[in-house]
Amino acid sequence: MKPHARSPKGNRAAADLEVGALARAAAAIESRNLDEAERIAREILSRRPQHPEALQLLGAVLLGQKRPREAIAPLEAAARNGANPELETHLAKALREIGRLSEALTWLYRAIERQPAYAPAFQELGDLLRSMRRYAEAATVLNRGLAAAPTVPELSLALGGVYLDQGKAEHAKVSFARALSIVPGNPDALLGIGIALQYEGEFSRAAERFQRVLARDPDHHRARMNLGYCLIELGRLDDGIACLRVAVQAAPHLYGSALRMLIAGGRGRFWLKRSAAAESLGHDSEP
Repeated sequence: MKPHARSPKGNRAAADLEVGALARAAAAIESRNLDEAERIAREILSRRPQHPEALQLLGAVLLGQKRPREAIAPLEAAARNGANPELETHLAKALREIGRLSEALTWLYRAIERQPAYAPAFQELGDLLRSMRRYAEAATVLNRGLAAAPTVPELSLALGGVYLDQGKAEHAKVSFARALSIVPGNPDALLGIGIALQYEGEFSRAAERFQRVLARDPDHHRARMNLGYCLIELGRLDDGIACLRVAVQAAPHLYGSALRMLIAGGRGRFWLKRSAAAESLGHDSEP
């Protein structure tokens, strides 16, 4: 005897249950309960293995759990079901994290062509190109993103970083200022403007930006290190060394960068020996 087909009413009930489950999963992600979100997604997929929203959700959760290799299969399966720039961006992130950069680029170039424009796709592509030192391409992509989504501060911040890499301090200041106009007091924008001013030799103005960052976040080690460098260049050697020492004590992995700043500061005129500079940072010898 053949089983009865599910009635339209039964189909609607099942669909309603799936919608409710997806909403619970989304709430779990919002509260950073990724294990619960994964459980719900897998439960839906146990009944409907090709459920596109559940596949996308599972992939995003696995990516959030730092499991990019596992995230690829559900994201690829979901991507075959339609054009979705958010999904394509997640897939590209997973591919990038396991070193499949050319495939990540392919998906991201696809994602930025979707309408309406999805700003995170432009940012992710810009960041990837920047990491590959393809700065001109990165700037082009990020400018396209800004044309489509001018009020997204992350795009201006990313573009400012690319301009710093290119040594275009003036362009970088414009980008970071745009981000500040959207999010006043943004520490990344203040830091970026400070670095651009530092590149231009405007050490006093740069130091003021770094101090504003530290007023908001005393644990911002990059700002403290850059402040230390500027103070040394301004002739305030003891204050500058103190800043660098505090940063290194809080984040020992920054020791190498701090040592280079200390030796470069004041055009190196303070240090006859590299070991003396190292000792001033609280190290008895070089690493």
